[in-house]
Amino acid sequence: MANFGLFVRFTLREGAGEAFDALMQETTAGIRAHEPGTLVYVCHQVEGAPNERIFFEVYADHAAFEEHERQPHTRHFLAERAKYVEKTEVDRLEPYAGKYPTGVEK
Repeated sequence: MANFGLFVRFTLREGAGEAFDALMQETTAGIRAHEPGTLVYVCHQVEGAPNERIFFEVYADHAAFEEHERQPHTRHFLAERAKYVEKTEVDRLEPYAGKYPTGVEK
């Protein structure tokens, strides 16, 4: 199966950035430790837009994404994020060309 990705933009509530970022530090620790099928999961702050966060995610396949969604750290993030997030936009991505980290199968 082909890789599967997400591009997620969060607009945070005013003043929620620090708490949201702390929640993401916890969440990404779980992703690194327990999700070999999550190939890339990077959280970005947007220059000049302090209440915006962008996540770029690449999974080995749809099954790896579904496994990610079942993880306790992901469930915790999904339950807690409403405190901090005003708006969420999600684009599902089907990669077709690019460069991957060394050792990652396309």
